[in-house]
Amino acid sequence: MSRDADEAGIAGRVKGARERGGLSREALAFHSGVSWSAIAQVESGRRTNLRPGTLASLARALGVTIDYLVSGAGPGQAMLRHCVALYEGEDQFLASAIPFLSGVGDRSEAAMAILGKTKTTLLRGGLGPQADAVTFADPRDCYRSPGAALAAHREFVDAAIADGASWVRILGEPTWRGGKAKAPHWSRYEALLNLVFGPAPVSVLCLYDATRLDSSTIDELYATHPETVEQGAIHACPGYRDPVTQIL
Repeated sequence: MSRDADEAGIAGRVKGARERGGLSREALAFHSGVSWSAIAQVESGRRTNLRPGTLASLARALGVTIDYLVSGAGPGQAMLRHCVALYEGEDQFLASAIPFLSGVGDRSEAAMAILGKTKTTLLRGGLGPQADAVTFADPRDCYRSPGAALAAHREFVDAAIADGASWVRILGEPTWRGGKAKAPHWSRYEALLNLVFGPAPVSVLCLYDATRLDSSTIDELYATHPETVEQGAIHACPGYRDPVTQIL
């Protein structure tokens, strides 16, 4: 990637990271110490040659790395947003899914949704024209095993970043094929996502039908997801555990 391309991409990466974090320009200015007008200039592309101190302040406030803001790379610091959303009924499903995928095309992001036919139709209808920016995948392929799920995620993320995406979003409803006997394997898969994609510019939202889950399964979901989405707001998951302890 050329220097000019890197600098031009800063605008989209700053704006995208700010919007993913639910921050207004005013809030980002407060948390970073960078003026509102400077942030507006960066996001509009009028200001690309940023000082190291400005880059560091923005990266810290946005929860990304300086490397990510400058070139889209993200080694070292964890950037993954791995969330779980429990829902009851179609309205709650859409209330979590639509905000997660809205605007991906406008921000030069890539998105994949791994859902069955009924939910795919429902989500396409809810997204309207924005659905054209989302790749829809068959859960029978992606979720046939934990290994297949990780491979599908990895393949999509690598291809999207290589194609120039500033961020990658993956929404799915894991089926935990194999029932209770395979539940520990799927639990380790959720924990492993936190390690495999930790330093990558990726957001993963795992949707689960709460009416089909018992209390022990819900506790395990909270233990393997750093964050949960409730009524449109992101919160730290109660009981989240270090993924290394869950895998070994």
